[in-house]
Amino acid sequence: QLQLVESGGGLVQPGGSLRLSCAASAFTLDYYNIGWFRQAPRKEREGVSCISTRGGTTNYADSVKGRFTISRDNAKNAIDLQMDSLKPEDTAIYYCAADGPLGAYRRCRLSDNFRSWGQGTQVTVSS
Repeated sequence: QLQLVESGGGLVQPGGSLRLSCAASAFTLDYYNIGWFRQAPRKEREGVSCISTRGGTTNYADSVKGRFTISRDNAKNAIDLQMDSLKPEDTAIYYCAADGPLGAYRRCRLSDNFRSWGQGTQVTVSS
């Protein structure tokens, strides 16, 4: 069973940056579409970004476009989320999730059925 572990969360001031990482063991992430999601207190979970297999095409929520960048690190078997120009409203628990394994390329969508989830990492943006 695919297990995902997030890391890199923490406390940062508005305008600052953080880099989250989603790592997997036992299975290569090459065959999975990977998404990042977040849930703030008293709010519903929302999709942040996702990256497709192989070709690595990406998708972003409007609220993070131009500020967040998702990428694959094949050497680490991980998916990173670089978060720049952070705002207080980015405060949430961030989760990564996987859809797959996929036998062929399929462009990811944040509405896809991501079935394997990590435990989450807290991101707090505050002065």
